[in-house]
Amino acid sequence: MLNLLPFVSLALFLSGGANASIGPKTDLRIVNKVIAPDGFERPTVLAGGTFPGPTIAGEKGDTFSVNVIDQLRDTGMDVVTSIHWHGIDQHKHNAFDGAAFVTQCPITPGDSFLYKFPVPDQAGTFWYHSHFSNQYCDGLRGVFVVRDPHDPHARLYDIDDDSTIITLADWYHYLSRNQPPGPPAFNSTLINGAGRWAGGPSTDLAVVNVEQRKRYRFRLVSISCDPNFTFSIDNHLLTIIEVDGINVQPLIVDQIQIFAGQRYSFVLNANQPVSNYWIRSLPNRDGDTTDNGVNSAILRYRGAKREDPTTKQTGGSRPLVETNLHPLTRTRVPGKPFPGGADININLDVTINDPPSAFFVNNVTFKDPTVPVLLQILSGKKKPQELLPQGSIYPLKRGASVELTIPAGVIGGPHPIHLHGHSFYVVRSAGNSTYNFDNPVVRDVVNIGDTGDKVTIRFEADNPGPWFLHCHIDWHLSAGFAAIFAEDVPNVPSTAVISEDWEQLCPQYNQFVNGTQTDPGHGHGH
Repeated sequence: MLNLLPFVSLALFLSGGANASIGPKTDLRIVNKVIAPDGFERPTVLAGGTFPGPTIAGEKGDTFSVNVIDQLRDTGMDVVTSIHWHGIDQHKHNAFDGAAFVTQCPITPGDSFLYKFPVPDQAGTFWYHSHFSNQYCDGLRGVFVVRDPHDPHARLYDIDDDSTIITLADWYHYLSRNQPPGPPAFNSTLINGAGRWAGGPSTDLAVVNVEQRKRYRFRLVSISCDPNFTFSIDNHLLTIIEVDGINVQPLIVDQIQIFAGQRYSFVLNANQPVSNYWIRSLPNRDGDTTDNGVNSAILRYRGAKREDPTTKQTGGSRPLVETNLHPLTRTRVPGKPFPGGADININLDVTINDPPSAFFVNNVTFKDPTVPVLLQILSGKKKPQELLPQGSIYPLKRGASVELTIPAGVIGGPHPIHLHGHSFYVVRSAGNSTYNFDNPVVRDVVNIGDTGDKVTIRFEADNPGPWFLHCHIDWHLSAGFAAIFAEDVPNVPSTAVISEDWEQLCPQYNQFVNGTQTDPGHGHGH
C-alpha cells in the first residue's frame, strides 16, 4: 500500500521510476484492490492495479489500441465498466468514445473490449476514466498523453516525461454506491496518488523531483470527481503553454484554478535555491488548508534534504484568468461575430428539483436509454424524436455552426461542463460579461461560473455521431445534468467505424444483466 512504502521507493515511484507509461498498444486490466493512498484502507476499482492508473502515451499520428479487460469481482462496487478517452475527438470513431449507453454498452466481468482509434491531428494532455455510473470516483482514472515530435513550444523546456505529470484527485473513504446522506463529501486530496486527511496519519506525500537550472514541462491534470483545486508551487512561477490539448500563447501565472476534467501544461524553471517547496492544491470545498500537509505535495530540488518544506504560500498575486488565454495558432470562430450569430443557437437552462435530487436541462433530467444512442441510430432511427432518451437529444445538421449558452446559478456550482467529440471556443467566460469572437481560448471543459454568468461556447458540427455534454462533477452527471448532441444523424451509418467487438458488447451486457442477480450499477448518463 502506498502509505507503507519506504520513503525512498515512494520518491522513485512518484518521479516516474516505477510508473513508466504504456501504449499506444497495450492491455489495460480493470481490477479490484484494497489500497490506502492517504493511510485509510478501502476497496477500489483500478486500471492496472494502481491509482492513478498507468499513463497511456503515444505520439501525434499514432493509432491507439487499448484492450480493456474487465476483471472486476467486488459487487460492493460496479463490476461492469466503460472507458472514456477524455479530450480525444474520435472523428469517425464515436463507437470508441466510451460513454456507456451513449456510444456503447458496458464491458462485463470476464470480457474485454479493444478500444482502437487513431489520433491524427491532436497532441497534448488528456486523461481516461470510467464512464459508467460513479465508478471513476472509486478509482478508475489515469492520464493519457499524446506528444508532438514537432511541438512548437519545445524550445521552452528541457524535460517532458512520465515524471512531469501531476494529477490532482479527490478521494473518498466510502464506496460510490454507499454515499452518506447529503451532498457527497470527499475525505482527502491526492497529488500523484498520495495525500493526507484531516485527523489522519502523516503518510508520505508525493515528491516531484527537479534539478536546479533545468526547465520542466509539467502536465497538470484534474482527475477530480467533484471539487476544483487552486494549484500553486511556493516561490515558483508557472508558464502555461497548453490548455486541454490546445497550444496557447505562453502565459505566466502563479496560481491555477483547475476544474474537474481540465488540463494545463506549464513550464517551471527550477531557478530557486536548492531546497524543498510546498506544492499546494486547495479544494473549493471541505477544508482549503495545508495544515499537517493535507492538500499538499513536495517539490524537491536535487541535493535538498529529505524533509518537509518550510516555505510560505506565495501564489495569488498573478492568478490565471481564463480570458487571458489565447490559442498559439489563431483559427476562425464558427458563425458570425456576435451573440446568437451561429447557425444553431441553444440555451441550456439548468435547474434542480426541491428537495434536491435531480438536475434538469431545459426541464428534462437525463436518464440512460436501455439501448445506446449510437446503436439506435445504426438500427435505423433517423429522426431526433425517435431517439431515446426523449427531450435530452439535440439534433445538429452537418457543418452547422453551433452556439451553446449555459446560464449559471443552479446550486452545487461552479459547474465544469464537458463536451465529447469536440474542443470548443469559449466566446464568453465565467466572471466576464463581454464576448471574444477573435481569439478566445479553445478547450473541452469550461467552468460556467456563478449566478449572473452566461458562459457561451461555439463549435462546428463536423463530427457525425451522438456526443455527450455534461457536468464533470460526476455526482451531478449521475443526477441528470447532461444532454446529447446528435450530429449529422443521416450520415452516421456510412461514416461510423464499428468493430465486431463493439457489436458483441450489448448482447454480452444484456446476457449478464439477465443472467445474474448482481446489480451492475446504474447512473443517469453513465
